[in-house]
Amino acid sequence: MLSRRTLIASIIAGTLAAPALAAEPLKVGFVYVGPVGDAGWTHAHDLGRKEMEKALPGQIKSTYVESVPEGADAERVIRQLAAAGNKLIFTTSFGYMNQTQKVAQAFPQVKFAHATGYKTAKNVAIYNPKTYEGSYLMGVIAGGMTKSDTLGFVGSFPIPEVIRNINAYTLGAQSVNPKIKTKVVWVNSWYDPAKERQAAETLIAQGADVLAQNTDSPAIVQTAQEKGKYAFGWDTDMKKFGPKSQLAASVINWGGYYTRTAKAVLANNWKSDSVDWGVKDGMVDVVSVNPAVPKPLLAKFDAKKAQFAAGKFHSFTGPIVDQAGKTMVAAGQVLPQKGVDTMNWYVKGVEGSIPK
Repeated sequence: MLSRRTLIASIIAGTLAAPALAAEPLKVGFVYVGPVGDAGWTHAHDLGRKEMEKALPGQIKSTYVESVPEGADAERVIRQLAAAGNKLIFTTSFGYMNQTQKVAQAFPQVKFAHATGYKTAKNVAIYNPKTYEGSYLMGVIAGGMTKSDTLGFVGSFPIPEVIRNINAYTLGAQSVNPKIKTKVVWVNSWYDPAKERQAAETLIAQGADVLAQNTDSPAIVQTAQEKGKYAFGWDTDMKKFGPKSQLAASVINWGGYYTRTAKAVLANNWKSDSVDWGVKDGMVDVVSVNPAVPKPLLAKFDAKKAQFAAGKFHSFTGPIVDQAGKTMVAAGQVLPQKGVDTMNWYVKGVEGSIPK
């Protein structure tokens, strides 16, 4: 034990070490467009959030706000998360883009990452999954499983992100069955089980026997199960909602990106960037292929998936023509990324027109 005289001398000399203070965990906020639930887009993001927490124990503290509408409410929620001390905020829907930009200007010391958008800033990064790769692979299976040569697609909003998934699904199917046509019903919502179910029933009534979606609930898979048709899980594996109907599921694994981003902020070397990851990067995958898929078709699926994984194939490889027969991508060419990002046309075989 130090004597009183020695203790005072040590303090004066500055040689007595002060107790180390534990670093405060990084506060990370998430804004979700739908309910966390147990399937779909928002559920996939939340699985990624939990994976990040598991990878960085004690280093981060995350929170989320679910079912935030795109628009004024989104700006309010994003601003509240920034004001509450979150130094990294993920905004996880296309419709949060302008609101993210606005709040980022007001909080320059906070890092933001926006999913599926195209606007960056000094403190705003963007991250996009190549969901059109999963859509193409689903199409390969759909093209070989349909008996009516008619596929159905339940669309959320007519934005490039969704249109390119419809087109990729159709092109994948046509790669094994050139007679394929695709019918689309729009529900103008990311998550509305009732509307999604109604859309699925409409498509089935129109002759579609294999359904896909760009919406968040398992209603399409459930409806296909009830009607004796096929469907695909989207964003997460929905097999439990339709074990006979689900042919496979295109899933998004967000955890790797969330962990990478949080590590960069913790290490003080975060930089705004634009990430576009797919099968090759492990962000997009197609899983839980139904045993009903025959081996020859499964072999075609596996071969195409291997090409995506090796970076040797692109969903929009020519020749590709639009509904009017106009060549959009020449034979042997690949659609430039700008064309993918701004896609506002249907490929030949997709019926109907894109809503204005």
